[in-house]
Amino acid sequence: MIQDSRIRGIATAFFVLVVTTTSMAQRTPLSKTDTVRAAYLASNPAQAMTDPATGQPRGVVPDLVRELERTRGVTVTLIGRPNPQGVIDAVRNGEAEIGFVAYNPERAGPVEFTKPYLLVSQTFMVKSDSPITSIADIDRQGRKLGATRADSIALYLRRTLKAGQLIELDDTSQNTIERMLHDGVIDAYGSNRQRLTDWTKTAKGVRLLSDDLYGVEQAIIVPGGRRDALDAANQFIDEVRRSGLLEAAITRSGVVGIAAAPAR
Repeated sequence: MIQDSRIRGIATAFFVLVVTTTSMAQRTPLSKTDTVRAAYLASNPAQAMTDPATGQPRGVVPDLVRELERTRGVTVTLIGRPNPQGVIDAVRNGEAEIGFVAYNPERAGPVEFTKPYLLVSQTFMVKSDSPITSIADIDRQGRKLGATRADSIALYLRRTLKAGQLIELDDTSQNTIERMLHDGVIDAYGSNRQRLTDWTKTAKGVRLLSDDLYGVEQAIIVPGGRRDALDAANQFIDEVRRSGLLEAAITRSGVVGIAAAPAR
């Protein structure tokens, strides 16, 4: 009987050890605790939108963080930020463990970028009677091209424009952009295709170009120097791509002009 009790005790201890080890294995280098704070760009429909029925964010990023919760045994808290710098600052300053933001070489340094998981098409809106009919007409002498200050497309245009003039804007509300186009302050306004598609549903006297300038690479960021966290985030991206969850999230979002980034 004593021997049986000892055996049962050893078996129980072994079971507890296995359960504890499994639980610990579910934790992720992304966080020192069982909570991961994830900053995202609340103004970018390619990442998330507010569900009118629930008032909660829905879209690609919310779907990804739910999978992170399920597979890593952590709780993820979404933190919306108004612009890319806000997402980067949240991760750099320790207000978030990870962030979802577009990769641009100008943003590297204080944070580390994973491989891309998503491409977001960027295009231009112009006046209905504009001589600009395609992306090929954009970079021409005298063209005034508006973009949100420090947004991905603005950074891209800074690097690549040869003849056109970049005008970075702080107020990029729909009404302001429409007025600037009609008044000739800018000849075209660049942004992601979903945002501009939404605008053209109600805007008058404007149209959207049918082709795209390029696809912005969306990535996950972690604090600078955290190779363990970067490897963990890259592993997660590989998993959601292989499992088909990423493609399913893109389809479910209904967002125009987004696609899974090619595997690297």
